[in-house]
Amino acid sequence: MSQENVEVVRDAFGAWNAGEMGALGDLCDPDVIVRGFEGSLEGQELTVGRESVMRGFERMRETWDADAAETITDFIDAGDRVVARFIWRGTGHGPAFGLEVTAVYTLRKGKIFLVEYFRDHAEALEAVGLSEQDAHADS
Repeated sequence: MSQENVEVVRDAFGAWNAGEMGALGDLCDPDVIVRGFEGSLEGQELTVGRESVMRGFERMRETWDADAAETITDFIDAGDRVVARFIWRGTGHGPAFGLEVTAVYTLRKGKIFLVEYFRDHAEALEAVGLSEQDAHADS
């Protein structure tokens, strides 16, 4: 099941990068939870429910020009969770933007149920019971 989970997260990244917000929403559980880090982009540390999560994602997406994208540095299979380390880059209605972040995606019945963002990659790995060495061995 875990490789299937990695593919769901890959599809979510693809939908975001293509600006296909409907497809991204379809990959999320109706009760999806997004937990940002302190000082998150939206200033909101917890968003619950597909409609609310998608509204937040759409607002974020609208602030960037069409060339905004996430550059993935790796996906780590952690069973029912997938760790994705990436850089958010974009040019919006202000200066260029870039933020390195690691997200832990928890899947339930083939849908994204929980997304937790971490500024510290090692902390994200620890949250799924892995170390940097474990993550590199699995890559």
